[in-house]
Parts: sequence; C-alpha cells; structure tokens
Amino acid sequence: MALGMVPLLKRCLLLGLAHHFIMVSACHESYGELIEDFCLSKFKSDMETLRKTLWCDWDKTLDCYKELTNCTILIAEKLDCYWPNQLVDQFFITIHSHYFKTCPVSGRAVGDPPNIILCPFIVVPIFITLLMMALVVWQSKYSEGII
Repeated sequence: MALGMVPLLKRCLLLGLAHHFIMVSACHESYGELIEDFCLSKFKSDMETLRKTLWCDWDKTLDCYKELTNCTILIAEKLDCYWPNQLVDQFFITIHSHYFKTCPVSGRAVGDPPNIILCPFIVVPIFITLLMMALVVWQSKYSEGII
C-alpha cells in the first residue's frame, strides 16, 4: 500500500513545484514591459537631470536608485510576481552597465591624497630613519671611546 502512494506523492510534489514555477515565470513578459515603461523611464529622466560626472556620486544617485528599486518591487507586488527574480537581476545589470560602468567599486574615485597630506607621510619616516642611524653610529663611536 505504501509503495502505491510514492508515485502519487511524487506527482503532487511536481504539481506543487510546477505551480510555483509557473507563478515565477508567468509574469515575465508583462513585468519586463512595465518596469521598462514606468521605472526605467523615470530613472532615465532622473539621471539625465544629473550631470554625467555625478553618476558615480552615491549621495546624488541614491534617491534615484531607491525609487527605481521600489518601483520594481511595487510592480512585482501588483502582478503577484516574486521579487527579486532573474528578470530584475538582468534589469539592474543592464542599468549598472550603462550608468555605473566607469564608477569604482568603492563608490568614489580612487586617487592619491593631496601632496600636503602625502609628503609628511613620506618625509617624516625618512628623517626618523636617518636620525636613528645617526644616533646608532654616534652611540657606537661614543661607546668605543670609553672602553
């Protein structure tokens, strides 16, 4: 009797998984169109109001990016789609490759500090090293003279 239940149990599990798969993939076409029509168009207009040089400034782009994220979440909820999903991931990868591809990972431009800060960090250790060497040489000569 228990062996006869195994195929039935497998069918029920597959049916349950198929339902979730259909729910995840059923909204892809309309969801993709809606996030491009509503969310992407708003994000594009917001980013165009910023200068291109400010796109990597996270403080300036954070509000636009939050609105874009919230828009994709809201549309997913209205369509009973899962969020995040593969379509959203691809959508944000496309956004990043267009708007943020030249930005450094840390969010700000990496560069040397100004010379007024950099020079003391270079010069002071050199002078301390030379001073310590002079003290060692002077002390060794002074010690030899006593003995």
